[in-house]
Amino acid sequence: MSDSTEEVRAYTVRLELVDRPGELLRALEPIADHGGNLLSIFHERGNVTPRGHIPVEVDLEATPERFEAIVDSLREEGINVIQAGADRYGTELTVVLIGHIVDTDLSDTLDRIEDASDASIRDLSLSTPDGDAGESSARVRLAAQRGAADAALATVREVAEEKGLRVVEPLAGDAA
Repeated sequence: MSDSTEEVRAYTVRLELVDRPGELLRALEPIADHGGNLLSIFHERGNVTPRGHIPVEVDLEATPERFEAIVDSLREEGINVIQAGADRYGTELTVVLIGHIVDTDLSDTLDRIEDASDASIRDLSLSTPDGDAGESSARVRLAAQRGAADAALATVREVAEEKGLRVVEPLAGDAA
């Protein structure tokens, strides 16, 4: 591939993998084979798609030509590519939610934040010191589209307010 003059860009590929040993490695091989640079892997082993597969989100860097070759190769290998495209996420921000997070349905909270904003949940850490009966806290790392961090933060505030949760926001300048 003669793509040395093309700019390397970040991309996100969403996959569905069969839950058996070696499937994640099998999905990563075409990325390495075609010169992709892994940035992150979000492997949701605890969740399943409607087809009973494991959702996996892979962020990588490649030139557009190499990215097309990666996606084609994944499909040729029989890997179910749900979505493939430019990674629009250029800003990360971390918020802390405090309150009855478990009682107010954490999955719903996260889904609503993702659905209503140009952001993706990258990481979550939940602390429930008193079990699900008391207050808990969740550290949520979001990746927002370039220039959309303020809107993503506004969505977090809105959902938190509806659910009676408190939000600890990033310091000014962290949500650029």
